[in-house]
Amino acid sequence: MVGWVVLITGGLTGIGRAAALAFAKEGSIVVVAGRRNEAGAELVKELRACGPEAEFMNADVRKEGDVRALIDKTVARFGRLDVAINNAGTEGTSGPLTEQTPETYAATFDTNVLGVLLCMKHELRVMKSQGFGNIVNISSTMGSRGAANASLYVASKHAVEGLTKSGALEAAAFSVRVNAVAPGPVETSMLDRFTGSPDRKSGLLASIPLRRAGKPEELADAILFLASDKASFITGHIISVNGGRTAS
Repeated sequence: MVGWVVLITGGLTGIGRAAALAFAKEGSIVVVAGRRNEAGAELVKELRACGPEAEFMNADVRKEGDVRALIDKTVARFGRLDVAINNAGTEGTSGPLTEQTPETYAATFDTNVLGVLLCMKHELRVMKSQGFGNIVNISSTMGSRGAANASLYVASKHAVEGLTKSGALEAAAFSVRVNAVAPGPVETSMLDRFTGSPDRKSGLLASIPLRRAGKPEELADAILFLASDKASFITGHIISVNGGRTAS
């Protein structure tokens, strides 16, 4: 991974941040995309302290112009795009399906689905011309099962897995792999927002066979594996990293 050019959306916190640091420690050039310039500048300092080079680029994955510019600037700056991690996401608005609206739908799907679609569109545009590349999308345990009061989030992650598999079939023709990592509950601010209270969080974690939440660094390890040459014959696959939550 030394010298690889790696782009990570939603890379300022949680799993994305852990992945950025992990790639930097492997010697990769890391481009982190997000919407908070000050936080981006601080992360770049950390990345440059342990890797060869890093850049922050402000981009909103819901806007195609931003996504196109992000990909093109990355290639113009570093010459190519080896790996793309599409991590930007939101938990959306929880509650009964009967209370969801077109507005809550758009708030969830514009980031979780449209954002992934636009990123894949422009990443694959570049990778096709290169004849190489590797995409890892971030799904969720909920990408393959249902959950009461989380219908929009669940549906959005099902869509991410569908985009991953379909994109893999198309990209195989030009030697590009597309996979996804599906985390279970992970110790992030999103998990705290999603559960809403310490009691609800404890109840959720009690349902996990390993009896704990995952660490962002554990998800980063799975992402690095899928991006690496050790996974060279894996494409169109969803790796679950969830402490056994979907084993039964």
